[in-house]
Amino acid sequence: MLDVSDDVRAEIGEEEAARLIAGDSAPGSYDCTSCRAPGDPEQERTSTVLFLGEETAVLAFAHATCIPSQVVPVSEEQLKDAVRTITGGSGAGDAPAPGGAPLPSSPSGAPPAGSGPAPRQAVLGVTCGQVLIDDQLHPALVVEPTAPITRPGTDGPGDDFLPLLIEQGFMPVNDVARAPAPVGGWSVLLAMGRLHAILQPGPGGGQPTSWWQAHQPLPVTDDWRTAANRSRTVYVYAAPVGTIGQQPREDLLRDALEKAAAGGLLVAAAMPLAGT
Repeated sequence: MLDVSDDVRAEIGEEEAARLIAGDSAPGSYDCTSCRAPGDPEQERTSTVLFLGEETAVLAFAHATCIPSQVVPVSEEQLKDAVRTITGGSGAGDAPAPGGAPLPSSPSGAPPAGSGPAPRQAVLGVTCGQVLIDDQLHPALVVEPTAPITRPGTDGPGDDFLPLLIEQGFMPVNDVARAPAPVGGWSVLLAMGRLHAILQPGPGGGQPTSWWQAHQPLPVTDDWRTAANRSRTVYVYAAPVGTIGQQPREDLLRDALEKAAAGGLLVAAAMPLAGT
């Protein structure tokens, strides 16, 4: 009862696909890569999910009712995180995401990569929520650093977080009720139903790199994941330190976004969803 999509079959080859379907190399049981509940390919339809890095690949399994069989492109670093999640391990340096709030949020200790903003003793906090636009809820991420961000190579007292993002293609938000414009080359990585990273274009148009990466894959609500899988687009908002804060409810988050927009302290971009 194993589903192997054409994309997965093309990557692993016909011989391995045949062995999987015949049960020769399929697992007797597994933890679903989407909902994490146990599964049995002999008792229920099961999807093969191939996490494909630059040099290596990991084949995982999921309930067919959760996600279809597919290939999920990831960086080698993200692939290591995927392996840790699949095996239930916690790699060195992982830190649990803070809890206690209905809206999941996570800080990242890694500085933004490439030509984007570089933190000065700061990390980027990311909050997941949904915003209502044109009578429809859309998945959103709100990014706010824990300290002022300065331009690389400078030591001034200012905060260049928003100007640096505008240079990357983000646009100022004047009205939260309007959808942000797309930004080229960026994407939001969701793997196994958890938020892994916000990716930015690689140098010279190369492989995308992590602009923000969770220390540990961040759980998202079922409603957020459903909305993201439906639209395949995530709205990413960003504001300087101290602008939004940790809001316990989505209506309060919306109020904070509208206040930031009114004060000229909010930028945003629409990004395609990578993964499921």
